[in-house]
Amino acid sequence: MAKEKIFSAGGQAVIEGVLMRSMHNLAVAVRKPNGKISIKKEKIVSIADRVSILRWPFIRGVFNLFQMLIIGFKALIHSANESMDKVEEELTFMEIVFSIVLAIGFAIILFKALPFLVAVLFERTFSFVKENYIIFNIIDGVTKITFFILYIFIISLMRDVKRIFEYHGAEHKTVNCYEAGESLTVKNVKKYSTLHPRCGTNFVLIVLILSILVYTFIPKSLELWARFGLRILLLPVIAGISYEILKLCGKYRDNILMHAVALPGLAVQMITTREPDNKQIEVAIAALNGVIHK
Repeated sequence: MAKEKIFSAGGQAVIEGVLMRSMHNLAVAVRKPNGKISIKKEKIVSIADRVSILRWPFIRGVFNLFQMLIIGFKALIHSANESMDKVEEELTFMEIVFSIVLAIGFAIILFKALPFLVAVLFERTFSFVKENYIIFNIIDGVTKITFFILYIFIISLMRDVKRIFEYHGAEHKTVNCYEAGESLTVKNVKKYSTLHPRCGTNFVLIVLILSILVYTFIPKSLELWARFGLRILLLPVIAGISYEILKLCGKYRDNILMHAVALPGLAVQMITTREPDNKQIEVAIAALNGVIHK
């Protein structure tokens, strides 16, 4: 293993594989039907390297989120083709953007519109909710968190999703081993936790919890459509703040306060990660080595 440390190494699970990335490099390792591991390496060419404002705190989080959506979606398509030995069809940029927009639209309906309507129903039914805007936002936030956890739990019952969650666990174990400074071997990786404070699951939980506080500043006197619209417009602000909090949770994971902040996300990771087998760990190690030995 290389001596050089990649502190920001991380990634995501894909179909029968793992994506690992650093700031400027990524690798996707996939277990093919014949048992061999295919590795695809790429350089990450980012406009943030030329536009400094995209690297500023609170702005970089929104940009990195959109960039990772594109990278992750392309990796999923690649892994699906590799795991089934299909000929890969290159997606156009507009096709990727359209797919991401559809996914974001579904998320807005399920995790924004429906919880907001639940809170409105409580507001119109119970006078104490109508009189206290903080309670309204707490109901909205708790409903969002409940919907998110239920959604994750339901899809976790699907066989294919279970496999992805196992690879998610392999990814976390491998990154934890690497960040601890140990050699990347199956024996070493197996010792580590499937949980990681810098996980995207933590990011989502931070966004959901932080939104309760931020939405309190939206004037209650506004019409319902205006209040909901402002909730959508404030999402980039909440995402930017949440990204910085997530980075702090990863950097100061032994700090009591940061551990407390990461705790809800770590708890949900008990659903989104599963204990991997040795072959899945091998794939995760191959992916991270693909980034280290670029």
